[in-house]
Amino acid sequence: MRIFIGYVSMSGNTEDIANILQDELHAKGCEVVSECLDTVDMEEIITFNGILIGSYTWGDGDLPYEAEDFYEELDDLKLDSIPVACFGSGDHAYPKFCAAVDTFAHKFKSCGAEVYNQTLKMEFGPETNEQELECREFAQTFYAWVKKTEGNIHHV
Repeated sequence: MRIFIGYVSMSGNTEDIANILQDELHAKGCEVVSECLDTVDMEEIITFNGILIGSYTWGDGDLPYEAEDFYEELDDLKLDSIPVACFGSGDHAYPKFCAAVDTFAHKFKSCGAEVYNQTLKMEFGPETNEQELECREFAQTFYAWVKKTEGNIHHV
């Protein structure tokens, strides 16, 4: 199974989450490609069996600047039934905690992707064993969900 992990990270927290997800998916035997959203080949991501997108939330619930082009270019893709899950880091001191995660989930859904009903939202980064375990469990349940939905995927 081929999984794409795309993310943006300013302080390293979202990248740390992405790395744990990648390690867990590798342990499941997946081929994982991980890269920053501002360097993604948009046509290539539709060739994966599953997609994980991670973002921190900027300011009052906004997408980070380096994720905006990726977000807008999603409208040009045919994402029919490709399994997608979203994750990210945030700070409860702001009124819209991890809002970028929900923004991406809604965007993927509107573009025809099969969006996982769970998101992973983490205060700052995975600093405790419990937070690391939460990331690993998210990767495991995403993997199981993608395996279950594989028959519905139609690549262009």
